[in-house]
Amino acid sequence: MMLTAEQILASHKATVETLFGLTNKAFEGVEKLVELNVTASKAALSEAASHSQAVLSVKDAQELLALQASLLQPLAEKTAAYSRHLYDIAQGTGTEFTKAIESQASEAQKKIAGLVDSAVKNAPAGSESAVAVMKSAMATANNAFESVQKAVKQASDVAEANFKAVATTAVNAGAAATKKR
Repeated sequence: MMLTAEQILASHKATVETLFGLTNKAFEGVEKLVELNVTASKAALSEAASHSQAVLSVKDAQELLALQASLLQPLAEKTAAYSRHLYDIAQGTGTEFTKAIESQASEAQKKIAGLVDSAVKNAPAGSESAVAVMKSAMATANNAFESVQKAVKQASDVAEANFKAVATTAVNAGAAATKKR
């Protein structure tokens, strides 16, 4: 089966549209990241100013130790919150890319299956074994692709669970350190 000029142009147009769509999603992710960092920087600057004022008003070493201890828990919580926001931005952007890639892969599979069907219909007599090999190869490729998709999903779920566990542990460790003082 030969591709016509219109089919080739339509394919290129779809590819360019997908590329620009993914580029826009990437820029949206970068914008969210910049916004998060600006907000975090402003908050850190404000907190640094207030902590500096608090340190300057300390009268003795015991009060200084108490002040330092009171800063640990909020710092751990803010660090965990910042990390969660970073993870959410990365996860959201990655999800958009995954959807686009899966869609493109699905379309490519359909086109290839159409080409194979066309080749099968137009195959000369006596080529049944070659047709069977081609169909088997297609089925194997589709199964492999589905297995990879499942593995990526499972790895993503495990990474998310691990991230949440680490964030919770960090906050709890900060709380425990604060209570000990």
